[in-house]
Amino acid sequence: MVVDKNLLICGDNLSALDGLVKKGIKVDLIYLDPPFFSNRHYEVIWGDEAEVRSFKDRWEGGINVYIEWMKERVVKMYDVLKDTGSFYLHCDWHAGHYLKVMLDEVFGYKNFQNEIIWKRSHSRSSISKIFRRAHDIVFFYTKSDEYIFNMHFRELSEASKRIYIKRDEHGLYRLVPLLVSGRRRGETGKPWKGIDPNPRGKEGMHWVTMPSKLEAYEKKGLIVWPDKPGGAPNLKYYLKDNAGVPINDIWDDIPIIQSSSLEGMGYPTQKPESLLERIIKVSSNKGDVVLDPFCGCGTAMAVAHRLNRKWIGIDISPTAINLIQKRIEKLGAVQGKDFDVIGMPTTLTELKALEPFEFQNWVINEMKARQSKKLSSDFGLDGYYEKSIFTDQAGIQVKQSESVGRNVVDNFETALKRAKYEKGYVVAFSFSKGAHEEAARIKKEGLDVRLVEVDDLLHGKFKV
Repeated sequence: MVVDKNLLICGDNLSALDGLVKKGIKVDLIYLDPPFFSNRHYEVIWGDEAEVRSFKDRWEGGINVYIEWMKERVVKMYDVLKDTGSFYLHCDWHAGHYLKVMLDEVFGYKNFQNEIIWKRSHSRSSISKIFRRAHDIVFFYTKSDEYIFNMHFRELSEASKRIYIKRDEHGLYRLVPLLVSGRRRGETGKPWKGIDPNPRGKEGMHWVTMPSKLEAYEKKGLIVWPDKPGGAPNLKYYLKDNAGVPINDIWDDIPIIQSSSLEGMGYPTQKPESLLERIIKVSSNKGDVVLDPFCGCGTAMAVAHRLNRKWIGIDISPTAINLIQKRIEKLGAVQGKDFDVIGMPTTLTELKALEPFEFQNWVINEMKARQSKKLSSDFGLDGYYEKSIFTDQAGIQVKQSESVGRNVVDNFETALKRAKYEKGYVVAFSFSKGAHEEAARIKKEGLDVRLVEVDDLLHGKFKV
């Protein structure tokens, strides 16, 4: 099945990948940056709208549970990948060796191509009894021997550029010998222009290329003959024709995202666009389909879009999907025309099943308000409205509960007064009679507290 429109899919990637398999969708490149088995709990504020995201990289049952969890997803990815496709898995020391063994089982040992080392931090002094951990690992596999690989080059170092010391009307150049050591019996060992390479040197010599190509170089004026008769000719090699140094499997030329970086989104495991750009350029062509089944803040999607590739992004977090949508739209993409968003929560049941911070973000986004800028010490306020020509200044508290009672409204009153707000909204699935009575009492005292049911938000009935 041809992917004619980009996709952002909200949901568990296991079921989402299964859906792609059933539709017959195939992709050319898969990049994934899954949880690293770091046993950390992330709770951060990120994105242009200061959205809160809380996620855990912890696995009860240990490494074996984690690897099995990953394997059932990788098997689905293998099914989605074209026979000519490439697969890159980003990880670190926590589970890298275990993942390598699992990937060998799924893709086959012979289809392992590279273990790429990405130097993600600079060494600093340390008094711990280990060498400082300064790199991530990217495992590169293919599905077969037939795959796309567009060689990528690093720019020449300044020292390498300085050996181009000669200049003519075409630019800087250096002289490269056309005869090299070693006797050959084929075309490159035959005499050319009266020069027999075989008797030269201790072990004989041969031309670096076929005589027909030497003739072409001669016609272009690229061969420099020595003044001394019988001397070996040299080839003019221009700096402008040097593509650079082919990259190897140690990538120490791509810096991490600094706090001051314009592309930084406050996401703790965000990878730089230059890293994804290298992978996408090497292992895909324009029009190919790139899949990221753990798309996080959408770096792979943004880079793929910019490089004119099709893309599919999957993430279980509605917050992440909202953020990626905004990021892609800043690149000029239009939802419904250039990409579709599917799987976002649309029922009360789905909203009740969200993680608490995900639910809070959904509510604040639906209200078109702003998230509280602090994770704690937020005065009991989860969001707020700034005073504008459209809205009054107001505080917001979100409860993922039914039958919210009088005490919640009473505590919210205190929070509003402490923050010096004269208006506020409490959002929940439903409220008790006591909550409505308390809101009425507070309003008589000059403080406007409004009770908002999630169902009204879901069906567009809420008005500021």
